[in-house]
Amino acid sequence: MAAAPADAGPQKPKRKVDEGPKLAREETFALVQSWTQEHKAEIEEQGGWQCEKKLIGTFRSLPATRSSAVPDVSAAIAQSLGELLGPKPAKEPVAKVPKPTADAKGKATEAPVPDMFKEGFLAHLHKPGENPQIDQRFKEEHLRATGGKVVTRFPPEPSGSLHIGHCKAIAINFGYAQYHRGICYLRFDDTNPAAEEGAHFDAILSTIRWLGYEPYQITYSSDHFQRLYELAQQLIKKGKAYTCSCTPEQVKFNRGGEERPTRIACEHRDKPPQLCLDEFEGMRLGKYKKGEVTLRMKQDLENPNPQMWDLMAYRIVDEPHHRTGSDWRIYPTYDFTHCLCDSFENISHSLCTTEFIAARESYEWLCDELEIYKPRQSEYGRLSLQGTITSKRKINKLVDLGHVMSWSDPRLYTVDALRRRGVPPGAILDFVNEIGVTSAISTISLARFEQAIRAYLEVNTPRLMMVLEPVRLTLTNVPDDYVVMCEKPLHPKNPALGKNTVPFAKHVYIDRSDFRSEDSPDYFRLAPGKSVGLLNAPHTVKCTSFKTDASTGQVVEILCKLENSGPFVKSKAYIQWVADHEPSGSPVRISETRVFHALFKSDNPAGAPNFLDEVKPNSLEVFQSALIETGFLDVAQTELAKAKADAEKRTSAVSQGQHDRSSAGAPEAEASQLYGYESIRFQGMRTAYFAVDYDSDLVLDASKPSKIILNRIVSLKADSGKNS
Repeated sequence: MAAAPADAGPQKPKRKVDEGPKLAREETFALVQSWTQEHKAEIEEQGGWQCEKKLIGTFRSLPATRSSAVPDVSAAIAQSLGELLGPKPAKEPVAKVPKPTADAKGKATEAPVPDMFKEGFLAHLHKPGENPQIDQRFKEEHLRATGGKVVTRFPPEPSGSLHIGHCKAIAINFGYAQYHRGICYLRFDDTNPAAEEGAHFDAILSTIRWLGYEPYQITYSSDHFQRLYELAQQLIKKGKAYTCSCTPEQVKFNRGGEERPTRIACEHRDKPPQLCLDEFEGMRLGKYKKGEVTLRMKQDLENPNPQMWDLMAYRIVDEPHHRTGSDWRIYPTYDFTHCLCDSFENISHSLCTTEFIAARESYEWLCDELEIYKPRQSEYGRLSLQGTITSKRKINKLVDLGHVMSWSDPRLYTVDALRRRGVPPGAILDFVNEIGVTSAISTISLARFEQAIRAYLEVNTPRLMMVLEPVRLTLTNVPDDYVVMCEKPLHPKNPALGKNTVPFAKHVYIDRSDFRSEDSPDYFRLAPGKSVGLLNAPHTVKCTSFKTDASTGQVVEILCKLENSGPFVKSKAYIQWVADHEPSGSPVRISETRVFHALFKSDNPAGAPNFLDEVKPNSLEVFQSALIETGFLDVAQTELAKAKADAEKRTSAVSQGQHDRSSAGAPEAEASQLYGYESIRFQGMRTAYFAVDYDSDLVLDASKPSKIILNRIVSLKADSGKNS
């Protein structure tokens, strides 16, 4: 019998169907033995016994053995490999990957996840002291001041609400310092008094603390106004800065830009330093009006980098400052202030987004010209979510035109909006860690963000029965006073969350979506003549009839029989329910349940000619009659008390030391920054995850009325209709 040709070996040809007679077992064994002997070296190279399964597919595709029975081929290969390679090695037990569980505190415990500080961009940053200096003395002074620790900063401008992209920046700057046992400053870049509002200072600190971080010290760029002014004078004396009276149009023309690669030196560029010093002092004393004179750095007009084309260092802003009042009429620009404040605070790692890559050269130029310690700037890609808007101007338009309620509308992706929606801070940090940190701009689908929220809530959120659109179900074969108390876990996989006892009575409510007036073979919930299970109830129920509203035709009551006789039969489907039993305080009635959907039609509304054309008309659904099981009030009280205790403990531990180090007038750390009604989160079983809105008037006493407003955090499963 001829052996299979050698060239038919490792390349698996396309298989053809052959329904001819089966090859005899003896012939199969002979063919396999001959072929394996010929390809012994190749088999050993590919792992020997490890390619056993692959060889079965190979022989089933060869013309000579295609008609062999699969068991014969398998047995022949095992025998031939045994003769060639010796006995098959014992199979090593495969370690099982642990499934997510919960510890006693309800926190997720699972297989190791990627750590953005151990891999990728952040894992390859320089060590403190490795950033180059023009004088070794600066390095030595820096390391003495910091003790060789990592020192970072988060430097927001207090002119608006923070958004999801800022959460990544906070996690990187505070998290990197925390990971390396260093420190992170919160520095307010308060150099534009015309745009700053006092409320934003408190809101920014609140956001940072809500995300789980505590600043080592709260500082302000304005702390350094006098020192910055003196350094500007020093730069003028060196001939590296000059006062300029050009209009913005003249400056733009001289800089050339992309239209004209050759720059034209400003006519004021070579003014004597003393004249520039006098005019700079005149700017400070109010001798000039806004825009008449600026101070510009004398950089390198031949450099291809626009950030080296004589950037502005100071401008006139004749507005009172929130901290310095009317002491100053001139204010330093970001390009002048940022690097110098980093130097003053001995920042070891100046971490920012990639739009500042070009600014790194001017950052280093200024530090070197002034002969001071030079931090190292490193840039990572910013985070953007598809289908969202974060522009302050555009969000203001959405609010003004009534498309959203406010800056904290849960359809937005400001931090205030995410918090109000009920998104846990831990879920945001998990999401940032999951996507990692690279130098590429991250534009992530909303579906991926929502899945991260879902995964976080899955493990540690209590589960309650809830019906969004209730319809009454009456058990016709039990007495009016029938009631059975049913014990149910608040989480089937997290016993630490405890249990709840709910009444099962003659009248219960189910969700309208769980009933059909006409049955179908592929439908397993309630319909006439059909039985269904009620979660945690002792028996199934069978629909015998239903009643409708004469004017609307809508089902208003479902009549059922409690199947409490005979052997228990497990139902194909189980649905949630809430009893109508006033003595037990059931149901808990919800004043308003808000279900939020994507605000925009497209993935990139910001890129549309008119982003307002992308607004969806029906992105908010409101349900007025939702019901929840009686355990809700206990869960609310427990979650709120737990959040308050954690907040007070954290605040007590940090406020005193932070207050001693921080600048005068810095916002205080307060427990109220860390929790609110949004801390009350639960899963409405088979419905969605919800949180209590801050517009609620929650009375944690079942005998007294409450105004309860719920916001949907996220659905239980990804919505196939979402943009992704």
